[in-house]
Amino acid sequence: MSLNFPITTPPWEVLALVAHYLDPKTLAIASCVCKSWFISMSSDHLWKPICNTHFPNLHFTDLGEQVRHVPYHRLYAIGHAAAKRRVQTPCKPKLSLNDLVFSINIRTKSSNIVTIAKPGEELIFDPNEVFKFDVDNVNYECSSMAAALQDVKITWNVVLSGWKGVFTMMNCEGKVSFSPGAEGWFSEELPSPGCCSGTVASGVVADLTLGFCSRRESGVGKVKVDKVSVGILSIVNWRYVSVDDGLRYLQHFLVPCDD
Repeated sequence: MSLNFPITTPPWEVLALVAHYLDPKTLAIASCVCKSWFISMSSDHLWKPICNTHFPNLHFTDLGEQVRHVPYHRLYAIGHAAAKRRVQTPCKPKLSLNDLVFSINIRTKSSNIVTIAKPGEELIFDPNEVFKFDVDNVNYECSSMAAALQDVKITWNVVLSGWKGVFTMMNCEGKVSFSPGAEGWFSEELPSPGCCSGTVASGVVADLTLGFCSRRESGVGKVKVDKVSVGILSIVNWRYVSVDDGLRYLQHFLVPCDD
């Protein structure tokens, strides 16, 4: 024998009692059942402690009159969405190193030291998979001038294949010692991507290192350029950014925005 009992809505007191034991996600789902459940599951006395625990910076007294009439379940939703956006995995970059050519020119007042146009796929990768690359086949030698610092001008451009775009990573001047074992380090702050690039710091710098070694087979007193390394360095922790982060940065300047 089957018993048929009428289906009735639980009294408001029962809903309020049960609601105290529900997590935010379950409360949000339950509030969608019907109007009476929405009223019960969205009350400030339920959401205020939840909101204050998870997002204390969104408290009414902290933000003043602007949010005084915003319900706590809405404040929680805003805080949750912001936190989710902050930790979400960024999209893969549209660019790859195969799309790029690194053009580097280093010169003194009297001579040209290095002129290189190196496709991205020919760069020597850093073993830590960061945006730092060594450029090989640098053929330049000169007389050692250990006691003298020479003025040099550095220009580093990144060119999009087919000359579809170009971005100047570095255009600066400095001094370097042309002596065995010497090393010159140059850096220049990069612009922030987006509409505020002229006024807001990006937090990254272009980095270039120039090193010299002795060239015994060329005779006493000769030195040659031993290495040229380039990269993008974060000034927050003074570490090189990842390859993907470097490519994401460059695409802001090299890849046209979708309409």
